[in-house]
Order: sequence, then structure tokens, then C-alpha cells
Amino acid sequence: MKTIIIDGKKISEDIKSEIAAEVRKMIDNNTRPPHLAAVLVGDDPASITYVNSKAKSCHEVGFTSSLYKYESTITEKQLLDVVDFLNNDEDVDGFIIQVPLPKHISVQKVISRILPSKDIDGFHPVNLGRMLLNEPSFLPATPFGVIELLKRYKIETEGKNCVVLGRSNNVGTPLSVLLSRNDNPGNSTVTLCHSKTKDLKEICAAADILIVAIGKPHFVTADMVKEGAVVIDIGIHRIPSDETKSGFRLIGDVKYDEVASKCSFISPVPGGVGPMTIAALLLNTLKASKKEFQF
Repeated sequence: MKTIIIDGKKISEDIKSEIAAEVRKMIDNNTRPPHLAAVLVGDDPASITYVNSKAKSCHEVGFTSSLYKYESTITEKQLLDVVDFLNNDEDVDGFIIQVPLPKHISVQKVISRILPSKDIDGFHPVNLGRMLLNEPSFLPATPFGVIELLKRYKIETEGKNCVVLGRSNNVGTPLSVLLSRNDNPGNSTVTLCHSKTKDLKEICAAADILIVAIGKPHFVTADMVKEGAVVIDIGIHRIPSDETKSGFRLIGDVKYDEVASKCSFISPVPGGVGPMTIAALLLNTLKASKKEFQF
């Protein structure tokens, strides 16, 4: 059996090329390009990297990109005022509030303040509720990216036994919903596992499709994967390394070197799901600018 490595970088570039073509048409029709804004609080290195990558990708596809940066001392009320400002700015099609936020600020309160029509991260309760009902909505970016990978690699999901490791509100739980609903990709029988799940190894080993977002480096080993399974690794961890100039390397939740040979398809880390998150965010922004969803 030949293992096919899922190339998220290539697929994300394909998506960006498609978006750029759409933007060129918009400009030719005297329509302004989509505008994506980001709000960054504090100086978390991972957040800064992500926001910079978003801005670079916006430039590549012809979007307008704005960054609103604040010190970690900003109050909750001040941040809510920023959200209100962006909600009311007709030139901003969608925006994200980069997390994590300082502990004195309620993430849920801030996200709930965003207009659902500008919630391109797909975390607002209205968007999550509409997703659950299989109504048009902005999907959370990482699950949206995974669905696009499955679709573009023509990975069969109907009738498959799918196991999702990790039940976070922004990744695992939405993916379990998307893969179980009557759609393509979809129509899987989904088991959502978490830290309290019994017989976890046996459950994973029975999966046709194993999606891992448990947040623990190299958690999934070869004995947890059945021959011919599809494995999607969403985890990303930075660990020290003497083999790289930077002094670190990136690994996933899956022990790739020992698992890959058992798989029909596997997504690597880096270069798998990661690039798709920003591509999905761009797709959501394009949809927002075209007012595809009515709220």
C-alpha cells in the first residue's frame, strides 16, 4: 500500500489562486476587494506569527488587511469598544480577535459581541448554532480547512468510521458535527473522544478516519492506527532540536515516522492542516464580502 501524503501547502496555494482570480473580477467590476481585519492583544509569539501570516496571505490574494494591536493591559470594555467599532465599519467585511486574550478578558463575551455576519472565525454562537443545524454559516477555520482537504483529495467519508480525538469548541466538536451530517464530505459515523474516554487505543485502532486534535505531542502511535486508515493531524508543537538552525522543530499529535507507513492518507506537521486554516479564513472573508449569508 502506498501512503499518500496530504499536501496542505499546495492545496492552500490552489485556494489562494482561486480567491485571487475572484478578487480580480471584483476589481474589474469596480467593486472594492475584501477587507479582513485582525485584533491582536499582547505579544504572544504564536499569535504574532499567525497574524503576520494572515496579512501576507491577504496581500497575495489582493485583500485589504488591517491590524489593530493593543497592549495586554487593555480593559475588557475597551476591547469590546474596538469590536463595536469594527462591527460598524462598513469597509471591514470580517475580522478576527486573536486568542489567547489576557485572563482579565472574557473570550466568550468578546466573541459574542462580534456581528455574526463579520465572524469569519466562525466562533460566534449564531454561526456555531447554524452549523449544527446545517444552515449556511461561517465554519470555524481549522475544521473548514480539514473538510476542504478531504474534499480535494477525494477521500471517501460516507459510511466510514471516523474518530475525532479532542473535543475543543473550535476544532474537535465542530469537526464531529461536519463529518456526521448529510453532506460530502460527511455521512460518517463519528466517535468524539476526550481525556475521559475509556479504551481509547482500541477505539482509535478501529477508525477508518482518525482526526487528531488532542494537543499532546506524539500522542498517537502506530498501535493506535489500523492499516489503511486516513490520519489527519491537527496538533502542532514546537520542541527543541539540535538538527535545525532555529534550535527547534515542529511536530504534531501523531508520531508520524512510525504511523505514516500504515496509512492510506496522512497529513504531516508542518505542511498539512496548518496552511489550510488561513486559506479557510480567506474563503470566509470572501463569502462575507459577497454577503453570501443572511443573518
